Amino acid sequence: MTHRIRLALALSLGTAGLVLLPTPAGAADTVTVSTGKELQAALNAAVPGRTIQLADGAYTGNFKITVPGTAAARITLTGSPRAILTTSTGGGYGLSLNGASYWTVQGLTVTHAQKGIVLDASDWVVLAGVTVHDTTMEGVHFRTSSSHGVLRDSTVHDTGTAHDGKGEGVYVGTANTLTDRSDYVQILGNVIGPNIGGENVDLKEGTTGGLVSGNRFDGNGLTDVNYDDSWVDVKGNGYVIENNTGVRTMNDGYQTHSQAPGWGCGTVFRNNRSDLTGASGADTAKYAIDVTNYDRTACPVTVTADNTVTGPAALTNPGIPVG
Repeated sequence: MTHRIRLALALSLGTAGLVLLPTPAGAADTVTVSTGKELQAALNAAVPGRTIQLADGAYTGNFKITVPGTAAARITLTGSPRAILTTSTGGGYGLSLNGASYWTVQGLTVTHAQKGIVLDASDWVVLAGVTVHDTTMEGVHFRTSSSHGVLRDSTVHDTGTAHDGKGEGVYVGTANTLTDRSDYVQILGNVIGPNIGGENVDLKEGTTGGLVSGNRFDGNGLTDVNYDDSWVDVKGNGYVIENNTGVRTMNDGYQTHSQAPGWGCGTVFRNNRSDLTGASGADTAKYAIDVTNYDRTACPVTVTADNTVTGPAALTNPGIPVG
Protein backbone atom coordinates (compact mmCIF):
# COMPACT_ATOMS: atom_id res chain seq x y z
CA MET A 1 0.00 0.00 0.00
CA THR A 2 1.51 3.35 -0.99
CA HIS A 3 1.89 6.18 1.50
CA ARG A 4 -0.56 8.33 -0.46
CA ILE A 5 -3.21 5.62 -0.10
CA ARG A 6 -2.32 5.14 3.57
CA LEU A 7 -2.66 8.87 4.16
CA ALA A 8 -6.03 9.03 2.42
CA LEU A 9 -7.23 6.05 4.43
CA ALA A 10 -5.99 7.63 7.66
CA LEU A 11 -7.81 10.85 6.83
CA SER A 12 -11.03 9.00 6.13
CA LEU A 13 -10.79 7.14 9.44
CA GLY A 14 -9.94 10.19 11.53
CA THR A 15 -7.22 10.47 14.15
CA ALA A 16 -7.41 6.82 15.15
CA GLY A 17 -6.69 5.79 11.58
CA LEU A 18 -3.29 7.43 11.65
CA VAL A 19 -1.85 4.26 13.21
CA LEU A 20 -2.05 2.73 9.73
CA LEU A 21 0.81 4.88 8.45
CA PRO A 22 3.93 2.93 9.55
CA THR A 23 6.03 1.76 6.64
CA PRO A 24 6.81 -1.86 5.84
CA ALA A 25 10.44 -2.80 6.44
CA GLY A 26 12.64 -1.84 3.52
CA ALA A 27 10.12 0.49 1.87
CA ALA A 28 11.13 4.04 0.99
CA ASP A 29 9.60 6.11 3.79
CA THR A 30 8.27 9.14 1.93
CA VAL A 31 4.78 10.62 2.25
CA THR A 32 3.58 13.04 -0.44
CA VAL A 33 0.87 15.56 0.46
CA SER A 34 -0.97 18.22 -1.50
CA THR A 35 -3.57 19.72 0.88
CA GLY A 36 -3.49 21.32 4.30
CA LYS A 37 -5.53 18.50 5.80
CA GLU A 38 -3.14 15.91 4.41
CA LEU A 39 -0.16 17.89 5.67
CA GLN A 40 -1.34 18.11 9.27
CA ALA A 41 -2.25 14.43 9.26
CA ALA A 42 1.22 13.57 8.00
CA LEU A 43 2.85 15.76 10.65
CA ASN A 44 0.81 14.03 13.36
CA ALA A 45 1.76 10.59 12.05
CA ALA A 46 5.45 11.28 11.43
CA VAL A 47 8.01 8.73 12.61
CA PRO A 48 11.81 8.90 12.72
CA GLY A 49 13.35 8.55 9.30
CA ARG A 50 10.31 9.71 7.37
CA THR A 51 10.25 12.40 4.66
CA ILE A 52 7.09 14.44 4.09
CA GLN A 53 7.14 15.82 0.56
CA LEU A 54 4.97 18.84 -0.23
CA ALA A 55 3.58 19.24 -3.71
CA ASP A 56 3.58 22.81 -5.01
CA GLY A 57 0.52 24.78 -3.95
CA ALA A 58 -1.03 26.61 -1.01
CA TYR A 59 -1.47 24.90 2.39
CA THR A 60 -3.82 26.86 4.63
CA GLY A 61 -3.71 26.41 8.39
CA ASN A 62 -1.63 26.81 11.55
CA PHE A 63 0.57 23.76 11.17
CA LYS A 64 1.97 22.04 14.27
CA ILE A 65 4.72 19.48 14.71
CA THR A 66 4.89 17.70 18.07
CA VAL A 67 6.58 14.40 17.16
CA PRO A 68 10.39 14.22 17.54
CA GLY A 69 12.84 12.46 15.31
CA THR A 70 16.09 11.00 16.58
CA ALA A 71 19.77 11.75 16.08
CA ALA A 72 20.06 8.62 13.95
CA ALA A 73 16.81 9.14 12.01
CA ARG A 74 15.76 12.72 11.43
CA ILE A 75 12.32 13.62 10.08
CA THR A 76 12.22 15.83 7.00
CA LEU A 77 9.55 18.22 5.76
CA THR A 78 10.46 19.38 2.28
CA GLY A 79 9.04 21.26 -0.67
CA SER A 80 9.91 23.90 -3.21
CA PRO A 81 9.41 27.65 -2.57
CA ARG A 82 6.10 27.19 -4.39
CA ALA A 83 4.86 24.98 -1.54
CA ILE A 84 3.39 27.79 0.54
CA LEU A 85 2.19 27.49 4.13
CA THR A 86 -0.25 30.30 4.87
CA THR A 87 -2.81 30.98 7.56
CA SER A 88 -6.42 31.75 6.82
CA THR A 89 -6.54 34.97 8.87
CA GLY A 90 -2.92 36.09 9.23
CA GLY A 91 -3.01 35.05 12.90
CA GLY A 92 -1.12 32.39 14.82
CA TYR A 93 1.99 30.58 13.66
CA GLY A 94 2.60 29.42 10.12
CA LEU A 95 4.65 26.45 11.33
CA SER A 96 5.16 25.49 14.99
CA LEU A 97 7.61 22.86 16.26
CA ASN A 98 6.98 22.01 19.91
CA GLY A 99 8.99 19.19 21.48
CA ALA A 100 9.97 18.26 17.94
CA SER A 101 13.73 17.73 17.96
CA TYR A 102 15.71 16.36 15.02
CA TRP A 103 13.60 17.76 12.20
CA THR A 104 14.81 19.21 8.92
CA VAL A 105 12.50 21.72 7.24
CA GLN A 106 13.68 22.69 3.80
CA GLY A 107 12.75 24.62 0.70
CA LEU A 108 9.19 25.68 1.49
CA THR A 109 7.65 29.13 2.06
CA VAL A 110 5.80 30.36 5.16
CA THR A 111 3.78 33.57 4.90
CA HIS A 112 0.71 35.53 6.04
CA ALA A 113 0.95 34.69 9.75
CA GLN A 114 1.47 36.44 13.05
CA LYS A 115 4.77 34.55 13.39
CA GLY A 116 6.42 32.49 10.70
CA ILE A 117 8.36 29.47 12.08
CA VAL A 118 8.48 29.06 15.87
CA LEU A 119 10.49 26.42 17.73
CA ASP A 120 9.72 25.52 21.35
CA ALA A 121 11.82 22.93 23.23
CA SER A 122 12.99 21.55 19.89
CA ASP A 123 16.71 20.77 19.64
CA TRP A 124 18.87 20.06 16.60
CA VAL A 125 16.31 21.42 14.12
CA VAL A 126 17.61 22.50 10.72
CA LEU A 127 15.73 25.10 8.66
CA ALA A 128 17.36 25.08 5.23
CA GLY A 129 16.50 27.12 2.15
CA VAL A 130 13.17 28.29 3.54
CA THR A 131 11.47 31.60 2.75
CA VAL A 132 9.55 33.48 5.44
CA HIS A 133 7.76 36.76 4.73
CA ASP A 134 4.75 38.92 5.54
CA THR A 135 4.39 38.30 9.26
CA THR A 136 3.07 40.80 11.77
CA MET A 137 5.70 39.70 14.29
CA GLU A 138 9.01 37.78 14.00
CA GLY A 139 9.88 35.60 11.05
CA VAL A 140 11.81 32.77 12.76
CA HIS A 141 11.98 32.27 16.55
CA PHE A 142 14.12 29.74 18.45
CA ARG A 143 12.78 29.76 22.02
CA THR A 144 11.96 27.71 25.15
CA SER A 145 15.45 26.22 25.19
CA SER A 146 15.58 25.12 21.56
CA SER A 147 19.32 24.48 21.27
CA HIS A 148 21.69 23.54 18.44
CA GLY A 149 19.26 24.82 15.82
CA VAL A 150 20.35 25.96 12.37
CA LEU A 151 18.84 28.47 9.95
CA ARG A 152 20.82 28.41 6.73
CA ASP A 153 20.62 29.52 3.11
CA SER A 154 17.19 31.02 3.73
CA THR A 155 15.40 34.29 3.03
CA VAL A 156 13.46 36.34 5.58
CA HIS A 157 11.83 39.65 4.66
CA ASP A 158 8.78 41.81 5.36
CA THR A 159 8.32 40.94 9.03
CA GLY A 160 6.80 43.14 11.72
CA THR A 161 4.26 44.47 9.29
CA ALA A 162 2.44 46.21 12.17
CA HIS A 163 5.30 48.75 12.09
CA ASP A 164 5.50 49.04 15.88
CA GLY A 165 9.22 48.39 16.27
CA LYS A 166 8.70 44.64 16.67
CA GLY A 167 8.96 41.78 14.27
CA GLU A 168 12.58 40.65 14.21
CA GLY A 169 13.78 38.61 11.29
CA VAL A 170 15.37 35.95 13.51
CA TYR A 171 14.84 35.91 17.27
CA VAL A 172 16.80 33.63 19.63
CA GLY A 173 15.65 33.25 23.24
CA THR A 174 13.16 35.26 25.27
CA ALA A 175 13.38 38.80 26.60
CA ASN A 176 13.62 39.49 30.33
CA THR A 177 14.38 35.94 31.40
CA LEU A 178 17.50 33.81 31.80
CA THR A 179 15.69 30.48 31.75
CA ASP A 180 15.36 30.23 27.98
CA ARG A 181 18.59 28.46 27.07
CA SER A 182 18.27 28.38 23.30
CA ASP A 183 22.02 27.85 23.02
CA TYR A 184 24.37 27.19 20.10
CA VAL A 185 21.97 28.37 17.41
CA GLN A 186 23.65 28.94 14.04
CA ILE A 187 22.39 31.52 11.54
CA LEU A 188 24.34 30.89 8.34
CA GLY A 189 24.34 32.28 4.81
CA ASN A 190 20.89 33.84 4.87
CA VAL A 191 19.46 36.97 3.26
CA ILE A 192 17.57 38.85 5.97
CA GLY A 193 15.70 41.98 4.90
CA PRO A 194 14.51 44.28 3.58
CA ASN A 195 11.48 45.49 5.50
CA ILE A 196 12.28 43.79 8.79
CA GLY A 197 10.23 45.48 11.51
CA GLY A 198 12.80 44.89 14.29
CA GLU A 199 16.45 43.91 14.24
CA ASN A 200 17.42 41.49 11.51
CA VAL A 201 18.74 39.22 14.30
CA ASP A 202 18.05 39.55 18.05
CA LEU A 203 20.08 37.30 20.39
CA LYS A 204 18.57 37.45 23.86
CA GLU A 205 20.06 37.30 27.34
CA GLY A 206 20.22 33.76 28.67
CA THR A 207 21.41 32.31 25.35
CA THR A 208 24.99 31.26 24.73
CA GLY A 209 27.46 30.16 22.11
CA GLY A 210 25.69 30.87 18.82
CA LEU A 211 27.18 31.64 15.42
CA VAL A 212 25.98 34.32 12.97
CA SER A 213 28.03 33.93 9.81
CA GLY A 214 27.92 34.73 6.11
CA ASN A 215 24.59 36.54 6.13
CA ARG A 216 23.48 39.60 4.18
CA PHE A 217 21.49 42.10 6.23
CA ASP A 218 19.29 44.88 4.86
CA GLY A 219 18.06 47.27 7.55
CA ASN A 220 15.52 49.04 5.39
CA GLY A 221 12.43 48.91 7.59
CA LEU A 222 14.08 49.65 10.94
CA THR A 223 12.01 52.21 12.85
CA ASP A 224 14.00 53.07 16.02
CA VAL A 225 10.60 52.86 17.76
CA ASN A 226 11.39 49.93 20.06
CA TYR A 227 15.21 50.27 20.12
CA ASP A 228 15.41 48.58 16.73
CA ASP A 229 18.26 50.58 15.23
CA SER A 230 20.85 47.94 14.20
CA TRP A 231 21.03 44.76 12.17
CA VAL A 232 22.11 42.51 15.03
CA ASP A 233 21.62 43.01 18.77
CA VAL A 234 23.67 40.69 20.99
CA LYS A 235 22.45 40.32 24.57
CA GLY A 236 23.60 36.72 25.05
CA ASN A 237 27.10 35.44 25.79
CA GLY A 238 29.88 33.92 23.73
CA TYR A 239 28.52 34.60 20.26
CA VAL A 240 30.65 34.72 17.11
CA ILE A 241 29.53 37.27 14.51
CA GLU A 242 31.60 36.88 11.37
CA ASN A 243 31.76 37.29 7.58
CA ASN A 244 28.47 39.18 7.35
CA THR A 245 27.60 42.16 5.17
CA GLY A 246 25.05 44.83 6.01
CA VAL A 247 23.47 47.81 4.30
CA ARG A 248 20.93 50.45 5.35
CA THR A 249 20.48 50.93 9.08
CA MET A 250 19.25 53.57 11.52
CA ASN A 251 22.20 54.01 13.88
CA ASP A 252 24.62 51.07 14.09
CA GLY A 253 25.45 47.83 12.37
CA TYR A 254 25.90 45.55 15.38
CA GLN A 255 25.28 46.22 19.07
CA THR A 256 25.94 44.49 22.38
CA HIS A 257 23.82 45.16 25.46
CA SER A 258 23.72 43.91 29.05
CA GLN A 259 20.05 43.39 29.84
CA ALA A 260 21.06 41.37 32.91
CA PRO A 261 24.29 41.36 34.94
CA GLY A 262 26.93 39.16 33.34
CA TRP A 263 25.20 38.97 29.98
CA GLY A 264 26.00 40.55 26.63
CA CYS A 265 29.64 39.50 27.02
CA GLY A 266 32.28 37.53 25.15
CA THR A 267 31.16 38.36 21.61
CA VAL A 268 33.71 37.98 18.80
CA PHE A 269 33.23 40.24 15.76
CA ARG A 270 35.33 39.09 12.82
CA ASN A 271 35.48 40.13 9.15
CA ASN A 272 32.10 41.90 8.95
CA ARG A 273 31.55 44.54 6.26
CA SER A 274 29.23 47.34 7.32
CA ASP A 275 27.84 50.05 5.06
CA LEU A 276 26.32 52.77 7.22
CA THR A 277 25.79 55.19 4.37
CA GLY A 278 22.57 57.12 4.95
CA ALA A 279 22.10 56.03 8.57
CA SER A 280 19.44 58.45 9.78
CA GLY A 281 18.81 57.55 13.42
CA ALA A 282 18.85 59.99 16.30
CA ASP A 283 22.23 58.95 17.72
CA THR A 284 24.96 61.43 16.89
CA ALA A 285 27.69 58.80 17.08
CA LYS A 286 27.24 55.81 14.82
CA TYR A 287 29.34 52.67 14.84
CA ALA A 288 29.64 49.56 12.76
CA ILE A 289 30.05 47.71 16.07
CA ASP A 290 28.55 49.53 19.05
CA VAL A 291 29.80 47.88 22.23
CA THR A 292 27.62 49.33 24.96
CA ASN A 293 29.05 47.12 27.69
CA TYR A 294 32.77 46.37 27.97
CA ASP A 295 35.08 45.26 30.71
CA ARG A 296 38.38 43.71 29.78
CA THR A 297 38.00 41.03 32.44
CA ALA A 298 34.35 40.80 33.44
CA CYS A 299 32.72 41.47 30.06
CA PRO A 300 35.22 41.18 27.21
CA VAL A 301 34.59 41.66 23.50
CA THR A 302 36.81 40.95 20.51
CA VAL A 303 36.76 43.22 17.46
CA THR A 304 39.30 42.10 14.89
CA ALA A 305 41.00 44.46 12.46
CA ASP A 306 39.45 42.82 9.40
CA ASN A 307 36.03 44.34 10.18
CA THR A 308 35.34 47.29 7.88
CA VAL A 309 32.94 50.24 7.77
CA THR A 310 31.74 52.50 4.98
CA GLY A 311 30.00 55.84 5.49
CA PRO A 312 30.14 58.56 8.15
CA ALA A 313 30.69 56.17 11.06
CA ALA A 314 33.47 54.71 13.17
CA LEU A 315 34.32 51.05 13.32
CA THR A 316 33.65 50.83 17.08
CA ASN A 317 33.46 52.91 20.24
CA PRO A 318 36.46 54.82 21.58
CA GLY A 319 38.37 52.66 24.02
CA ILE A 320 37.36 49.32 22.51
CA PRO A 321 40.54 47.52 21.39
CA VAL A 322 40.73 46.48 17.75
CA GLY A 323 43.24 43.88 16.71
